[in-house]
Amino acid sequence: MTEKSWLKRTVKVLEFDKVIEQAMRYASSSLARERMERLTPFFTYEEVEEAQEATAEGVTVYRLRGEVPLGGIHDIRPSIRRARMGGVLSPQEFLDLADTLAAGRRLKHFLLELADKESLPILKEYAERIEGLKNLETKIHGTIDEYGEVLDGASPLLRKIRAEIKGLESGIKERLDRMVKDPSYQKMIQEQIVTLRNGRYVIPVKQEYRTAFGGLVHDQSASGATLFIEPEAVVRLNNELREAKLKEEKEIERILRELTHTTAEEADALSVNVESLAELDFIFTKAKYALSIKASRPILNRKKAIKLKKARHPLIPKEKVVPIDVEVGDSFTMLVITGPNTGGKTVSLKTIGLITLMAQAGLQIPADEESEVAVFSQVFADIGDEQSIEQSLSTFSSHMTHIVRIIQEMVPDSLILLDELGAGTDPTEGAALAIAILDHISRRGARVVATTHYSELKVYAYNQPQVMNASVEFDVETLSPTYRLLLGIPGRSNAFAIARRLGLPAGIIEKAKAQVGSESRELEQMITNLAESRKEAEMKREEAERIQEEMVRLRNSLQEEKERLERERDRLLREAAREAEEVVKKARREAEEVIRELRRLGEEEGARIKEHRLIEARKRLDEAIPTLETGRRERGAVPSSPHGLKAGDEVYVHSLKLKGIVLEALGEDEYLVQVGILKTKLNGRDLEKREEEKTRHEKAVIRTANRRERVRTELDLRGQTVEEALIHLDRYLDEALLAGLPQVTIIHGLGTGALKRAVQDYLRSHRNVERYRSGGQGEGGLGVTIAELKG
Repeated sequence: MTEKSWLKRTVKVLEFDKVIEQAMRYASSSLARERMERLTPFFTYEEVEEAQEATAEGVTVYRLRGEVPLGGIHDIRPSIRRARMGGVLSPQEFLDLADTLAAGRRLKHFLLELADKESLPILKEYAERIEGLKNLETKIHGTIDEYGEVLDGASPLLRKIRAEIKGLESGIKERLDRMVKDPSYQKMIQEQIVTLRNGRYVIPVKQEYRTAFGGLVHDQSASGATLFIEPEAVVRLNNELREAKLKEEKEIERILRELTHTTAEEADALSVNVESLAELDFIFTKAKYALSIKASRPILNRKKAIKLKKARHPLIPKEKVVPIDVEVGDSFTMLVITGPNTGGKTVSLKTIGLITLMAQAGLQIPADEESEVAVFSQVFADIGDEQSIEQSLSTFSSHMTHIVRIIQEMVPDSLILLDELGAGTDPTEGAALAIAILDHISRRGARVVATTHYSELKVYAYNQPQVMNASVEFDVETLSPTYRLLLGIPGRSNAFAIARRLGLPAGIIEKAKAQVGSESRELEQMITNLAESRKEAEMKREEAERIQEEMVRLRNSLQEEKERLERERDRLLREAAREAEEVVKKARREAEEVIRELRRLGEEEGARIKEHRLIEARKRLDEAIPTLETGRRERGAVPSSPHGLKAGDEVYVHSLKLKGIVLEALGEDEYLVQVGILKTKLNGRDLEKREEEKTRHEKAVIRTANRRERVRTELDLRGQTVEEALIHLDRYLDEALLAGLPQVTIIHGLGTGALKRAVQDYLRSHRNVERYRSGGQGEGGLGVTIAELKG
C-alpha cells in the first residue's frame, strides 16, 4: 500500500473530507477554498507545530477584534499569467486587480497594527510580504470606473472621440425625433420612438409605408407588421457614428493594452501578494472554523500519546454529540473497546482518528483545553463493513486484506484503528486471530485502538499490562447506549438484563444463565461491580467539580468586587488630588496677592506701616493656606501653658500661626513677644516653646542636606495621563527647589509626544525653571527633559 493510497483510504473512512467541506464554508475567497480543499495532514512534528501556531494566531485575532477585513480578495492569478504572456486584460479583470490590491493594503495595515501589541509572528510575516502597489491601483481607478467602463479621461483622444460620438448621436436623435413627430408621418409611424438595431438608430414604420422613408430596413417585428427602418436622411450620420465608435474601440484597446503592460511589469509583486493573501485567508478560515465548533489548540507530544478531554465528533450535531475522555499511548499502548453492537464503539474509534487527523492538519480540535495529541507518521484505519462486490470478498476477507496491508506498511510511530477486529468468522477462531494480531502489532511498537464484541479480548486486555480495557456505557433502563466511554471497564453483553426488561420469562433467562460457564458469569459479575464502582466515583467526582466551580465562581466574584473597590478608591483619590490642586492654586493666588499688597504698602509707607495693617495682611495670608484637620485635636482647643519661659526663648504663637521670640515675662502667665516687626502681649496658653536649635545657617544646611537625601534627581511620568503627570510634576518641582537641587530629569518617554509637549510647556512657564532641554546621548535621549532650577 503506497503512502498516497493508505492516506486516501484513511481520509475517506474517517470522513476527514467532510470536515474539510465544513471548514470551507468559512473561506472569504476562492483562494482559501482551494487551499482548504487540498488540505491534508502533516506527518512531522515541526510541520504540525507550525500549522497549529498559524491557526492559533488567527483565533487570537478574531478574539481580540471580532472581525478581519478580508473582503475584496480575488483570484487574479489567471490575469497575471495573461499579462505576462502579452494578452490584453478586460476592464473587469483590472477592477478585480484593484480590489485585491486594496484588500491587501487594508489587511496588511490591520495585521501590522495588531502585531505591534500582540505576538503574531506568522501573520506578521505574511502581511509584510504584501506590497501596496498604490500607483498601479490609482492608475486602474483613473482608467476604469466602478461599472467596468473605460473613463473619458483615460486619454485626451478618447475624450475627443466620445465628444464627437455624443454630438453625432444627438444630431441623429434630434432629426429622427422631428420625423416621428411630424403630423404628415403620423399614420406611417407605428410608435413615436427612436430605437437601436445593429448599433444604428432606426424608427418603427408600418409595413405598407416602407418606401416612404427610403433608407435601410434593419429588423422587423414578430408579426411582420412593423419594420425598423434607418431613414435615408440619417444614413450618412449613422455611418459617421459607426466610424467614431470604431475609433473609440481602437483607442480603448490601446489604453487597456498599455495598462496591461504596466500590470505585467508588477507581475512578480502581484504574484507574491496573491499568494500571501491566499495563505492569510486560509489561516483565518481555519480560525473561524475552530471558533464555530468551539475547538481548542491541542498540546503536541513526541511520545505517541493521546489524551483527549471531552472530545466531540465534529460531524455529529452539537445537541446530540456526547463528549468522551480517552487516552492511549502513555501508560498503555493499546485500547480495546468491547461491548455489544450499536453501542457507540465505532463512533468513539472515529472520534479518536478524526481528531488526530485534524490536529496534524493544523486544525484545532473539538475537545477541552489541555487535550494532547501525538504526531504520527502514519494513521491507518480499517472501519466499517466494506465488502468488495467486484472481488466477491466476504466481510471477513475484506477486513483481513486491509489488516495485512497495514501490518506490511506500519512503523513504530503509526496509529492503527481497527473496528470489530476478527468479526465475520467463527467466534472462537476470530477471537484467537484478533489476539494474535494485537500481539504482533504490540511488539512492533505502534499505538492501537480496536473495537470488538468478543469476550476473550476482555480477558486478554485485563492480563496484558500494555493493553487497557474500555467500553461504551449502556443504560439498561432505557435500553439504549449513552455513548460515554468508560476506561478500565470492559463492555458487558447486557443480554440477560435486556431480555428481562423486554419481558422474557424468568425461567428462560435462568436456564440460559446455567448454560454460560462459571468463568463467564464471574467475569460479567466483575464487570458489573466495576461499572457500579465507576458510576459512584463519577458521581463523587462531579460533585467535587461542582464544588470547585462554585469556589472558583465565588473567588472570581470577590476578585471582581475587590478590583471594583480599588478602581473606586483610585477614582476618589484622583478627584481628591484634583480638588487639592485647585485649593493649592487658589491658595497660591491669594498668597501672591497678599505679598503684592505688602510690597505696595512698603513702597507707599516705608517703615511706617501700621501694625493693624500687617496683622490684617497676615490674616489674609493665613486664610489662603489650606489646612487639613488630622482629628488629633479638637477645633478651638488651646495647648497647655508652657512653664519657665524666659527672655530669648523661641516660641510658636498659635493664634497668629507664626514664630516669635520672648522679650520679657510680664507675670501671671503673660509675655511680651516679638513676632516679626510686631511686639505684642500674649498669654502663655497661646505659646508653645520650641526646643533648643542650632544657628539659622546650620539649620538651613542640615535641612537642605536632608531634603536632598529624600528628593530624587529624576521623576518618572511614563504611563500617566497628562493631567496626572502635571500634578506630580508641580509637586516634585516644589520639593526639588526646597531641597536645593540645581538640576532635575523628567522622564516622559516617546509615545505620541503629547506628554512630552505638556511637560515642556509647563516648564517653559514655571517661574523657578531657569531653562530646559531634551536629554542627550547617555541621558535618555528624546524620552527625557533636563530642567535647570533657579538658585
